[in-house]
Amino acid sequence: MLAKRQQLPQEHPIDSEKFIYCLEGVHDIETHKVTEAQENLEELAMQYGVASIYKTCDTIEGLEASLNTLVMDDHYFKDYEIIYLVMTGEANSICLNDYYYSLQEIAELFEGKLKGKILHFSNAKVLDLDEEEAQYFLDVTNAKAVSGYGNTINGLSSSNLDKAFFNLFNEDDNMFDVVEELHQRHYNICKLLDFRLYY
Repeated sequence: MLAKRQQLPQEHPIDSEKFIYCLEGVHDIETHKVTEAQENLEELAMQYGVASIYKTCDTIEGLEASLNTLVMDDHYFKDYEIIYLVMTGEANSICLNDYYYSLQEIAELFEGKLKGKILHFSNAKVLDLDEEEAQYFLDVTNAKAVSGYGNTINGLSSSNLDKAFFNLFNEDDNMFDVVEELHQRHYNICKLLDFRLYY
C-alpha cells in the first residue's frame, strides 16, 4: 500500500496540530503513478505548510484497512482534522473498482471511529445526502461533518478549492467561520461546484 508523508520546506515548521489524511481510490494500488491529488497535497505543503499523508486503495477492504491503521496505529490520529477522500461514486455512495458502497455501509465500517473528524470528498464524486442519510452517517461514525460538492463539472477539478478549504482550517478551528470565509473568498467557484457541509 502506497503511503507517503509530504515533507515540508524548512521555512514552514510543521504545525503539529494539523494534518490532512488523503485516501484516493485507484484502479490498482500496484501502479505507482503520481496523481493530481498527490500533486495538490505537495503544493499544500509547499505553499501553506499543511502536512499530509497520502494513501491509495482499490478495494473496500483497502479503504477499511487504511482507515483502521490510521485510527489504531497512528499516534498522530488526533491531529488529523480532515480525512480527504478522492473517489468516484454517486450522490450517496463511493465506487471502488466498479463496486458501489453506500455511505451507510461506510458509516457502519467506521462506527464510532471518526470522532471530531471532517470527511471531505473531492468533486470526483457528487455528494448529495438527504437530512436522514447525513444524520445517520454523523451519528454512527461520530464524525464532526461531511463536506463535498453537489456538482461535478467536466474538466473542472475541485482541487484548488479543496486546498483553500484545508488552508483555512489551518488558520481557524471554527468550521462555520471557515466555510463562511471560503464562500467570501471563492464565492463563484463555491456556487459553481455547489460546496456543501453536512453537520
